[in-house]
Amino acid sequence: MSFNLNRINPNQTQVLFHDGRLETLTNEELEEFLLQMDASELDGAIEQSMIE
Repeated sequence: MSFNLNRINPNQTQVLFHDGRLETLTNEELEEFLLQMDASELDGAIEQSMIE
């Protein structure tokens, strides 16, 4: 599963999946989501940017 991360404020991150889905997660939800992902899927798949 491919996705990108976009921090939209200090407490929320958007997860943009390559199949077109978009989810907005709190920090706690994001931690749980990342724990569920296989580490091999995360290598090179995450792009983070901060919007001020």
